[in-house]
Amino acid sequence: MPDQATAPSSTITREKLVDLLNEDLSREYQAIIAYVVYSQVLKGAQYMNIADELAVHATEELAHAIALANHIDYLGGMPSVTPKPVKTSEKAEDMLRFDLENEKQTIANYRRRIRQCDELNEFAIGESIREILMQEQDHLIALATALGVDPPNPGIAD
Repeated sequence: MPDQATAPSSTITREKLVDLLNEDLSREYQAIIAYVVYSQVLKGAQYMNIADELAVHATEELAHAIALANHIDYLGGMPSVTPKPVKTSEKAEDMLRFDLENEKQTIANYRRRIRQCDELNEFAIGESIREILMQEQDHLIALATALGVDPPNPGIAD
């Protein structure tokens, strides 16, 4: 039996999950805006392939937003309409680093969300988020590759 001091507390409710999914939805809106803008303003031959890839990421993020809005509605909530703030820069590398950090945070959040869904026996929502998570990890790898760095470790779900 796990030690009570180290065992995770079971504090997730459907209402709390709706709130957390709405935060995720706002982050997806942020990603859509960032990818649309960045895909069009990245300049330089070294960034042309990643610019095309970012345009694809934008459409994938839209699909994620639609899925999250559906889950929020199913759980009895109202989907958020406000994106998280989008950072911009005149420097292509800065924009890619902003995206990399956002993807890292998104992955960590979705890893938590899967556990929370499972805790509430919302296994279908958890499976949907697992599919989103796979695409987010692909985005992280593409951004790290474009920057010439190893993909950062988003951490394990707590």
